[in-house]
Order: sequence, then C-alpha cells, then structure tokens
Amino acid sequence: MGKLFFDVFPTLKVNKEYENLFREVEVMKVTTTSLRDFIRVHICSTHLIAKRSVCKMEEMIREQLFGHTQIQVEVVETYQLSELYTPENLLREYRDSILYELQRQSMLEYNMFQNAVCTFEDTQTLCIEMTDSIVAEGKKDAIVGTIDRIFNERCQVPTKIKVLYREPQESKNKKHGEIRIQQEVDAILEQNASLHEEKIAQKKEKTEGVKKKESVPKQEKAPAEPKKKEFPKREFQKKEFYRSPKRSDNPDVLYGRDFEDEAIPLSDVVGEMGEITIRGKILKLETREIRNEKTIVMFAITDFTDTIMVKMFTRNEQLPEILAGIKKGAFLKIKGVTTIDKFDGELTIGSVVGIRKISDFTTTRKDTSPEKRVELHCHTKMSDMDGVSEAQALVARAHDWGHQAIAITDHGVVQAFPDANHYVERLDKEDPFKIIYGVEAYLVDDLTEIAVNEQGQTLDDTFVVFDIETTGFSAAEDRIIEIGAVKITDGAIVDRFSTFVNPEVPIPFEIQQLTHITDDMVLEAPKIEEALPAFLDFVGESALVAHNAGFDVGFIEQNCVRLGRSRTFTSVDTVGLARVLLPTLSKYKLNIVAKALNISLENHHRAVDDAAATAEIYVKFIEMLKERGMTTLKEVNAFGDMNPDAIKKMPTYHAIILAKNEVGRVNLYTLVSLSHLKYFARRPRIPKSEFNKYREGLILGSACEAGELYRALLDGKSEETIAKIVDYYDYLEIQPIGNNAFMIASEKQRNIKSEEDLKNMNRRIVQLGEKFQKPVVATCDVHFMDPDSEVYRRIIMTGKGFSDADSQPPLYLRTTEEMLEEFSYLGSKKAEEVVITNTNKIADSIERISPVRPDKCPPVIEDSDQTLRNICYDKAHSMYGEELPEIVVERLERELNSIISNGFAVMYIIAQKLVWKSNEDGYLVGSRGSVGSSFVATMAGITEVNPLSPHYYCTNCHYSDFESEEVRAFAGGCGWDMPDKVCPNCGQPLVKDGFDIPFETFLGFKGNKEPDIDLNFSGDYQSNAHKYTEVIFGEGQTYRAGTIGTLAEKTAFGFVKNYYEEHGSRKRKCEIERIVEGCTGIRRSTGQHPGGIIVLPHGENINSFTPVQHPANDMTTDIITTHFDYHSIDHNLLKLDILGHDDPTMIKMLEELVEQLTGKPFKATEIPLDDPGVMQLFADTGSLGIKPSDIGGCPVGCLGIPEFGTDFVIQMVVDTKPKTLSDLIRISGLSHGTDVWLNNAQTLIQEGKATISTAICTRDDIMTYLINTGMESELSFTIMESVRKGKGLKTEWEDAMKAAGVPDWYIWSCKKIKYMFPKAHAAAYVMMAYRIAYCKVNYPLAYYAAYFSIRASAFSYELMCQGKEKLEFYLRDYKNRSDSLSKKDQDTLKDMRIVQEMYARGYEFLPLDIYRAKATKFQIIDGKLMPPLSSIEGMGDKAAEAVEMAAEDGQYLSRDDFRQRTKVSKTVIDFMADLGMFGDLPETNQLSLFDFA
Repeated sequence: MGKLFFDVFPTLKVNKEYENLFREVEVMKVTTTSLRDFIRVHICSTHLIAKRSVCKMEEMIREQLFGHTQIQVEVVETYQLSELYTPENLLREYRDSILYELQRQSMLEYNMFQNAVCTFEDTQTLCIEMTDSIVAEGKKDAIVGTIDRIFNERCQVPTKIKVLYREPQESKNKKHGEIRIQQEVDAILEQNASLHEEKIAQKKEKTEGVKKKESVPKQEKAPAEPKKKEFPKREFQKKEFYRSPKRSDNPDVLYGRDFEDEAIPLSDVVGEMGEITIRGKILKLETREIRNEKTIVMFAITDFTDTIMVKMFTRNEQLPEILAGIKKGAFLKIKGVTTIDKFDGELTIGSVVGIRKISDFTTTRKDTSPEKRVELHCHTKMSDMDGVSEAQALVARAHDWGHQAIAITDHGVVQAFPDANHYVERLDKEDPFKIIYGVEAYLVDDLTEIAVNEQGQTLDDTFVVFDIETTGFSAAEDRIIEIGAVKITDGAIVDRFSTFVNPEVPIPFEIQQLTHITDDMVLEAPKIEEALPAFLDFVGESALVAHNAGFDVGFIEQNCVRLGRSRTFTSVDTVGLARVLLPTLSKYKLNIVAKALNISLENHHRAVDDAAATAEIYVKFIEMLKERGMTTLKEVNAFGDMNPDAIKKMPTYHAIILAKNEVGRVNLYTLVSLSHLKYFARRPRIPKSEFNKYREGLILGSACEAGELYRALLDGKSEETIAKIVDYYDYLEIQPIGNNAFMIASEKQRNIKSEEDLKNMNRRIVQLGEKFQKPVVATCDVHFMDPDSEVYRRIIMTGKGFSDADSQPPLYLRTTEEMLEEFSYLGSKKAEEVVITNTNKIADSIERISPVRPDKCPPVIEDSDQTLRNICYDKAHSMYGEELPEIVVERLERELNSIISNGFAVMYIIAQKLVWKSNEDGYLVGSRGSVGSSFVATMAGITEVNPLSPHYYCTNCHYSDFESEEVRAFAGGCGWDMPDKVCPNCGQPLVKDGFDIPFETFLGFKGNKEPDIDLNFSGDYQSNAHKYTEVIFGEGQTYRAGTIGTLAEKTAFGFVKNYYEEHGSRKRKCEIERIVEGCTGIRRSTGQHPGGIIVLPHGENINSFTPVQHPANDMTTDIITTHFDYHSIDHNLLKLDILGHDDPTMIKMLEELVEQLTGKPFKATEIPLDDPGVMQLFADTGSLGIKPSDIGGCPVGCLGIPEFGTDFVIQMVVDTKPKTLSDLIRISGLSHGTDVWLNNAQTLIQEGKATISTAICTRDDIMTYLINTGMESELSFTIMESVRKGKGLKTEWEDAMKAAGVPDWYIWSCKKIKYMFPKAHAAAYVMMAYRIAYCKVNYPLAYYAAYFSIRASAFSYELMCQGKEKLEFYLRDYKNRSDSLSKKDQDTLKDMRIVQEMYARGYEFLPLDIYRAKATKFQIIDGKLMPPLSSIEGMGDKAAEAVEMAAEDGQYLSRDDFRQRTKVSKTVIDFMADLGMFGDLPETNQLSLFDFA
C-alpha cells in the first residue's frame, strides 16, 4: 500500500491543475543510487497523466526540493485503468504522450511513429505500418520496445504489437524542393564567386594606392631635414586654416581614418569593451555647441538588435563637412571606444576613430510572384491595443508589392479608413490599386430562437426538462455518460427519468473531476443503443427544455441520427430565457441562475440534479412570462427577438464584413453605429438579425479561429449545424498554422494536439468550401507588418496584462510565395486557388469606393442669405445712421458677397442665433480665432471686435469720422487709444471703435478659405448652447465631434521600460525610444472634442458620412459622437466650436456681485476700454494702492488678470512697457505664439531693431505690412498663411520680400515663427481681460470673490484664510521648494500670490460658517469674503453641495448628526474640527436627548 503523492511531498508548491492531477496518485516507493545523485519516484494512478505533465512534475521536484544539488529525478508511472481502456482507446488517449516520449529518445523514432499508420487487427493487436527503409528496419525494435513497455507494463493493458511495411512513394514536393535547393546553392556559389572577385579587385586597388603613397615620401626623404626647420611658419597659425575631419582618401570615409574591422551586433555591446566596430542606421541626431568653438555631435544608431548613442567632439568649422554625411537615416560603420557617459550613466561610443558610410544592410521582403495574392484580413493601430501597423504603411506595402488591393478590417471599428484613404488619394488616377473597406465584426447569433422549432405549444403543455453529462463537447466525437430528466405538466413535476450510459470509451480525467462520474460507475450501465430509446419513450411528443439547449439537444439529435431514429425536437433554452428575464446577471451558468432564483443545486454537473434544478427554474420562468402576458412559445420567441439586453450577454464570433460598393459602405457604417450605440457590451456586437437587414452590398467571411465556423468544427458540432453555418457566409477563411499553434499547448482544446490537426482543420474548411460551393481564401490576419515587428505587439499585450504575450503568433503580412509555401500541404493547385485565385475574385467583385464622401453638405436654414444681410444692415444703420459711410457699405458688401456666394451665410446665422440666445440669458460670448476679422460677424452680433479702421461715431446724430488726419494717425492700431472727443454736430461724447483687421485674414482674398467660427461661451452655459443647437436644427441632427485617444509617447515609454525590467533586461534609453516609436499611436479609447458640434443637414443619413457612437463607449450617457475623428469629415459637414471658457463666467459673476455691492445694474459691455487706472496696472502697482514689496516684488499689478497674469507674460509686460490697448493686444499675440517672442521679437526689441509696435506680433501684421510695402495682396496672404503655420518662407518669397524693401530682420523673424495668433483673437481676449482688470481696480472684493470662485484651481482654506502672517509663512516655504513643486503645489502657489495681494490691499476672509457658506462660490459679507465649503481640503464639489443643502434643514445636533446628514467622511470632519468650524458642537447626540427629559 502506498502513500498519497502530496503526503510524500508536502512542501511541493504546484498550481491547481497539477494538484488535481496528482491528488489521488499513490507513491509506491522512492529509490536512489548509492551516490544519491539519482532518485526514482514510483507512482500508481487510476487515471492517465500526460507524459509532458509527468516530466514537468520531475522538474518541479528537482528545483524545489533539491535545488542546490546535482540530483536527477525520474517519476516512474504505473496505471491501474478501467476495463474501458482497450488498446485502441488507450492509443487514442495516450498517443501524444507516446510521441513526446519517443521525441525525447530520438527525433528519428518520433518522426517515424508520427508518420506511421496505426490500425487494430483485432481488439488486442496493434498494427504499426511504416515506410519500408533501412532506417525503419533499424529502428523497429526500439519503437516496438517503447510502445510494448508503455502498453503492457506501464498501463497494464495487454497488447500485441505487429510491424507492417509499405512501399515508399516519391514525393512531388520533395523533388520540387530538391530542385529549388540546388538552384539556391548554385545562386549562392555564383554570388560568392563574384564577391571573391570584387574583394581581390579592391585589395589590388588598395595595394596600388598604398604603393603610390609610399613612393612620394621616398623621393622627399633626402630634403626632409631642412623642411623640419621651416615647420613653424606663420600661415599654419592663421585662423583660415581648415583641417578636414577625414584622414583617408576613401570617399566612403566620413570621419577619421579608414578601417576594415568586422562589426559586432549591438545586442552584444553590454558593457565597456574597449575599442569596437559597429554598424547601423542613424535614428536621431542632435548637435550642441560648447566652449572653445567646439560642438558635440550626438546620434543614436541602431542595427535593429539594439541601439547605442555615439558622442563625438568636433571643431565648429568641421561641422558642415561632418553633417553632410552623418545625418538621420544614414547607414554607417563606426569604430570607437565604449564608455559610460558621466552625465546620464548610459553606455555610449566615444573617442571615435573612424566613420564609414555603408549600404543599407536591412533586407526588405519583396513579392516576386508573377501572380499576386490579395490580403483580406488586416488590422491597423485602430484595433484597440492590438494591431501595431500604420494603415498607410500597410497599404503602401501592398501597393509596392504589386497587389491589386488590400482589406482594412479592424476589430469592431472602421476608424483607420480615412487615414488609409489618404494613401490612395496620392496615387495616379489611372492606378487600379484599391482599398477594400471592412471590419472584423463581433457577430452574435441571435437567430436561434429561445424555443427552437416551436409548434404552437402553450406554456401549460407538457415539457421534459433534461440534462446530460458527456465525455467532451463534441456531439460528433464525444459520448453521453448520463441522462437525467423531469416531466412537467401545468407547471408541476409529474415524472422523472435517470440513467448512466456506458460510453465504451474511458471518461477523461477532467470530466471525472467535474462530474464525479467514474469509469466504474458506467461499466455496467446500458449502452446508448439501449438508453436513448428509453429516454425517447419518456419524452414522447413533449417539447424539451434544457439549460444551453443547443448543446444537450445537439447530442441527443446526433445520437438519434447514429441509431437511425432521426427526429426533430421542439426545445426551449433556459439560458435564452434567463438573458431576457434576468438581464442584470453578468453570467448565465446554471448555478448562477439557480442562486438568483433561490433554487437549491447541490450536486452540480450531475445530470439528474441539474435537470431537477433546471425544471424548478423553468417553472419560475413560466410564472414570469405569464406575468408579462405571454401564454405561448411563439410569444416567448417574439419577446426574445426584441431584447438588446439578451444580445449583450450572448457569445460573440469574429466575422469579416467587406463593403462591395457605396450601398455596402453605408450599410457597414450603419451596423458599426448599431454595434456601438445599441449592442455594446465590452465590445461592439452585430446581431445576425441586424446584419440580415443591412446585408445588401456586403460580403461576409468566416474569419479566424474565433469565427463561428472554426469554433463549431472545434466543438464537433453536427453536420447539419456546420452546413447551416457555412451557408450563412459568402466565403470561408483559412490561416497559417502558426496563427493557431497556441491551441496545441492549450488544455482547453482537446481536439488539437499537433500541427497536423491544425492542417486537418484547414483541409476540412477547404472541403466544406468545395461541398457548398463557397470560395475559400487564405489570409494572414495581419497585426504587424514584418516578423520582427512582433516586439511592439508583445510589449503592448504585456502592458494589457496578457500572460501569453511573449508567445506571439506570426501575424505578419506575407508575400504570395510565403503563403503558397505555407499552404503547400493542400497541394499546389489548391494552394494557388486559396492564396491567389479566390482572394483576387473577391477583390474583383468589390468596387473602388471612398470611405468619406467628397461632397460638402452644409445645413440649410431658409432665407439665411437675406436674413444675414438684413441683420447686418439693421445693426449698421443703428450705429452709423441711415446714410451709411462709404467705408461701412464697401466692407459690408465685399464681405456679404464673398460669404453668400461661397455658401457660408448659414454658418453666420447659426453663430448669430447661439450668441444672441446666450446674451439673452445673461452670458457674454467671446469670439476665438479670426472671426473678429469679419465686419459681418460684428454687425451680426457674433463678435464684439470691430475690424474697421479706428474711427469715431455718434450714437445720437450718427456723425462718423474715418478719414481725418487725427484718426488716420491710429491706422493699424486701435480706436480706443484715440483721445476722447465730442460730436461737432450735437455735442454728445463720441464712441471710439475699430481694431483695423483685414477681412482677408478670415476668408482669404478669394473668399474661399474655409471659415471657422469658434465661440467662447461661459463654462456654466456651454451645455445649454449645445442643447440649443438641437432647437435650431431639430433632434437627431447634431452630434458631438468625436476624437480618438491613442497611446502617447510617455505611456508607451513606460510600457517598454516596464516590459524589459520585468524580463530582467536593462535596455539603453535610446533603444527604448526606438521601440517606443512602434508602439505610439495605437488606439486606446475614444472621446469628444470639448466644444465641437457636427451638424447633419435634413434629409441626410449620418451613416453616409461616418458611423456614430458614445464617447469612450459609455453606455450610460446620451451623448453621441462621430466614430471618425472629426478632422476626417470636417470637409463634408459643418463643425461648430461651442467652447466653454472661464472669462464669460467670471464676467457674469462680476456683474452680479457689483450690482449686489452698489445696488445698481452693472453691464460689463459698458466698461470703457481706455480707463487710465487699468492701464496703470501694466506699468506699476499704483492702481492697487500697494508697493511691489507687498506682493513678493512683482513690479506690475496684472497678477490674476487673464492673458497677463503669468510670470512669462508679466516679464513681457515689464520688457515692452505697454501704453495703449493696442500694445496689450500685441502682447497677447506674442504670448500665444510659438517662437514669436522668445528668441525672436524679444531679441529684436533688446537689440533696438524693432519695438512692440513694429515687431511681428499677430499673423495679420505680416499680410498688412507686406501689402503696405507694395507686394501683391494674394502673395502677402500666402506668405502669412505659411509663416503662421510654421512652414517658413520659400526662396522666391524671400527674393520678392527683399525686392519690396523688407528688412533682413523682418525676414529672419518670419523664418523663426512656428505658430501665430490672429489679431482678432487677441483683441477679443484682451477686451474680456480689460473688463476683469477694471473690476480689479474699481471693485476689488467683487474681483477677488469671482477670481477665487472661478479661476483659482487649488484654493485652500487652511493655507490661505488663516490671516496674512500664516499665508506669508506658507508662501516662503513654497518658494523655497519652487524647483520641486508638484503641479498641484504650483497651482496653490499661484492662488496664494493673489491672496497675498488681497491681504496687501486691506481685505480679509471671514471664518467659514457651515450654515452660511456656499458650496463652491465665495460670498461678500460685511466687506469681507466668506470662503466656500469646497475650499476645505478633501471636500469635493459634490460633498460641498450636500453640506449646503443639509444646512437648509436647520442646526446640527452634533458632529455625528453632521456626518449622517451630509455623508462627509470622518477624515474631513476631523479636519474641519481642527480648524474650529464646529465651534462647541458636541461629538454625539447624547446631550440633546436630555433636552426632552
């Protein structure tokens, strides 16, 4: 009698799988050698254990128990198997283990047995038929001996073994292979011969060169002495002397001397190795000038095994020659010294001896087949964190290979279409290449009804609820081992049926574990020939009910066919019922459904018990169905058909959907929209019922191993089911063996044990194609471009937490030859058919289409042209009188004609409606961008910025002055900077206006530049404005502009770094950066533009432009966004930018607070824009009544003023000393540009070449200035557009500018600029900022209350409201730590500086009163500020709102009462108590109870 395995090895740590396998195994004895270097563990088991698992156990015992000693461990198995293990059954169950054992002994023996045909002469005799050869004869005894030992000794299954031989056949493939190998050998020999000749020629050339070099000094040796005396000549010390960095005549040498050393792979360069030679491609290069007229040249070089930085010092005059050859993308060979860089601690190459240019050594795969294939299954970076190829790169590769087309089929989305299309748009019109647009859909089979084959039965009819246990999942391959059934009539159980079934094969160990049914239990049971008829008699004419009925009924039907008793059952699936009746459950396993309905299930996975539990479930479901008014199975099916919740819980299958034509494209987009809006649950699902509705113009393919057909074949579904599935698809798909090789090692796939099994699966699919006349295509399921690109996917999948990420299948784009080779096992003719013929047939059936519509579809508002004209003229007349000045009429007409003729009037009307509505509701709207350049926009009330030249006008008698010398002096500036004047006609004060902005900045000189009307609404009002667009256009006509969130460089860097650290590999930073490039841009999520609204014209279908979805697939929101990134469709559909901004919100609050303080209405629009007190803020702190020393040394008073409150802009203000509103606008332009102020205007002003008035500050300055120099208007506009986008100047433009007298400093400035602000945008921002500044000077408390409520992002009651002294203490601490402050601390410091200013001006905070304080708004009470509840550390806005509401219910009895009423956390309450906010409020309610005594 032995001991249990884990009693002998109690400390052994194994996973659950091995624990189950060895739990009941007995150890009979443990033996060892006299040297104790070998241990044998003899075990006995009643179930088979795979030899691979036994070997793994040997390894675990050795490592865990004898880790530090050299001991071999062998586990010797003996099995006591049931009578069901006949020799034939044993071979079937144990064949993999036999092969594994032979493989460990000899690969030759393994291959011979693998290719042998095994049959049984009788029940006890195994016949092994092998190919007749000398090798077979020699190895026969070894193979027979091993198998004999396994069968007769180890497994104790008596078996005779016979060896038979068959004649060898010459293989066509072998012959073809031999010819190919010979051809390749000949080619290599020929290449080597030519290389050898080339080397000899080079050597000869070199030798001759050396001889020539040597011959010169020989002649000069005699007079060498006198030359030495003349050496220190003056010309050698001249500055002009140039010494080349090259030390060789070889033109390939770029630096230093020539060398011939072999390069070593960079992956081998892991430490300081002295002088080495490497080769590679330059990825990035930078230069840094240092002292003594020297420069460091640093570049990262990769040989694609690793990357390293090369650093070399050079004289400045040598730099151009070096950089001529050493540039990004160059292939070089470098000899230098490995050294640890003292700055970053990285291994680098320094002390460079020589650099040679070399040819590109990377091999690019080419498709040289005369007939090309077409790839119909491709994933891009838009396949959610899965594909790693750029869409355009994939398309370019297919085009370069000469393929006629390529399909883009991302998982569930079509977001790569626009990007892929950009490549095709660049091709010649005659180029026949096309992209096939499709999707790898998550298809749901919702066509299977809850009640299959219903025959008009009612819920009160008789049903047989049953369950079966089987040896596996395949109805075709596996056997039934138990049937349990319960008969129900009128909702009550009236009869039962139960029987074991002898399967005549051993029950697999995992099934025994699951069901607790052993071979011994079924040995004496009836066979299926007896058990099934008995069950059918029990059923009679009743309908069947089962949990996952397709499985159970499938087995019964398959066995009926086998016994010749075919019949069709009506079957009801309780899983389908549970999905519609219990939609809140996440899973629908029997035990979970039983638990949800409070039904007992004690012996789960025993047929008789599961049937009883299912019967109780069904009875409860009948009650629930009747409550919903259903009485028949037909009504039940109808109820199931209309339930999206059920579809969200059903299994999904991959399927390829391709759009054939324009109808198909719109239908595809419709399905993608439905899958995201209606059926999304973890993934976007497309039900078959919806696909059927929109099938026109679409082609459906069976996809990969996750497809419905492949899964059905794996699960051994019946022929009828397979036929039904094949019939549904338009074409079938097979893929390379490597794609599915993961199944071989998977415990879940019992039917796939070798590559041959995978080949057989593909053969089976090919046969099905032939049988049902469906084309079969071979695809790669491309996820990356080349074999070595798998590293990117490996890293991404590791970052997502996939445990098998390191075992990447070869999902790369293959050439035609590679695919023909891959599928050669189908035979050359069939391989050509699936690889070339059929893929091209499908491509030929698909039209060339564009994924986005080319036409423009603006919305239509009736009479918008005339309405706009009327609004503008009405406003103009109200300002300038009945007789409009000529300049007003000319500008209005020029703009209106341009706007109306180009179809833009509707945009103006929409913007006008939105702005007027906001103003009507009490919120100002600020304009953004260049819309303020349009006088029509001003007259329509869209912007406050008046772009006319500076002028006066009278609101009383409508006098106006545009032309006087006094007015003209302010041309290019701002009307508000002009002196105050009274009307010469009526004596009323004149209004000053005009910012002098050309309309052409907005629409161009031809009026055809796409207008972009961006509006800044109050953040509080933004959602109202969005809703109002629906009022204007109607419900369902507006969508939020969608965005696509991709993997950013910083995140990808973390993924790559973590991957290598977890794998114990330290990579150099430059190598990490190389790999990061391949990981960035991969889709992670979707979102929405903060204010973008896409408008769909009436009568159009959104799916003809783009699919739609919820942002980030959030099914709880009612917001719908475009599926494509909005940039892809903004040429088709109007996009409105309705943005939220703090300035209008702050203005609104200031108006309310000033009215509260003064008791009079206060309108911000009436604030004068030439107030001396406001302008003084930009010169000193006098307007605030304080000194700079009071506010930390800040010399001006513009802290906290939008546009001017940051340290960067404050320094600009100090440097430029603005005197006018025009100067402030120019500063705003400078501060928002990129490379406009720093290293540009700032330098020019410091050098005295320009002033704030003459420097380039806004984009309009360029066009206006160039026109004034006499340059052509259209060219001036073109130059402005190029410069403002950072594209610089073309040579011919520079020549034209110089010819017009433009100074060099101006041209230099243009070339430095990367981005520029429009003057209209700057003017709109400054007008808002000016009004806020006015309140800061004149209504300080209102200003500070509004600022802290709206703009302060890190206000802290504890730090800022405890008095001036405490604030100063905290300020000093923060400033001392300024270099190490977090983003939050930086925001806190910014807010503390405004509080410091407030204290300096003599204003204070009130202690926070928990009854009077508002949730988020500061209040003015008795000349002081009351902070809001949200200023308490840890108190979020929601909690603060709860506290404000709770205070309305009266006094708190205690802190406990406060906690219960407000739900504020204990931590925050304790913090509030420490700050004294609760006064003498007791801890608990106890004292208050005595009050009632």
